[in-house]
Amino acid sequence: MLEFKFDTQLLIEGHDLSEDAIHDYITENIAGDCLLAVGDEELIKIHYHTNTPWKVLEYCASLGEIHDIVVENMERQSQGLQG
Repeated sequence: MLEFKFDTQLLIEGHDLSEDAIHDYITENIAGDCLLAVGDEELIKIHYHTNTPWKVLEYCASLGEIHDIVVENMERQSQGLQG
């Protein structure tokens, strides 16, 4: 069984975005692992394993427009099922 079962990925479009500030907020406030927050001041790609993907989406939506959202259940994938 995986500790964090949802692979959560999305893009944030906005202004004055900070990879470091986003990374720090997510790691300090939303339990999970394997966080990637990469991009520039106008577009950030997020990849995070968590059990509460809605918290990631809610936070990121507060920073700008979110799109290309993917939330996959990695436990189902490991069982050969659609994630």
